[in-house]
Amino acid sequence: MCRTMAANDAFTAGVRPGGLTDSTEIRLLLCYLVKNAGPITRTEIENALMEEQLVNYFEIGSCLDDITRQQLVTLKEDRYSITEKGRKVAQELAYDLPRSVRERAVAAVLRSQTWARKEAEYSARITEKSDGHCSIRCTIKALDQELFCLDIGTPDRLSADLVKKQFILKGNEIYQMLITKLTE
Repeated sequence: MCRTMAANDAFTAGVRPGGLTDSTEIRLLLCYLVKNAGPITRTEIENALMEEQLVNYFEIGSCLDDITRQQLVTLKEDRYSITEKGRKVAQELAYDLPRSVRERAVAAVLRSQTWARKEAEYSARITEKSDGHCSIRCTIKALDQELFCLDIGTPDRLSADLVKKQFILKGNEIYQMLITKLTE
């Protein structure tokens, strides 16, 4: 049996129950996010909404293009900002969206933005060796210079991914602890 999609139906692949499957609702959510967390990059929006499985990946891009074309948001230097027209839409209509969706989306965007800021300062690059072992080069940058560098070996990729994530999240704590121990 073949079903034709209604004009506002969105793709639902990757969307958990309770996520958004209506293009109008997705555009409202995007306006709400840009209003509350902007200026924001497309990557930060995609990472946040995909992590929470609130919206299909392809719908995010399509609806961002729509709200930019409708002048609800502007795109400048790779960041979306809300316009006055978009602010009104977000204030008047976004509360039609489920509260849980709004809260999860904003929390996920804030996590994504925090991660992006930390990743710019704390980085970890994994190199996998032929025997399956991995080497992780952890660095901290300050004022566009490498302030700290540490190479760590792990027995497998899973461990390396965990070390990378924890270093990006806690690089400052690790650096401070190491400097304290080295200068005692």
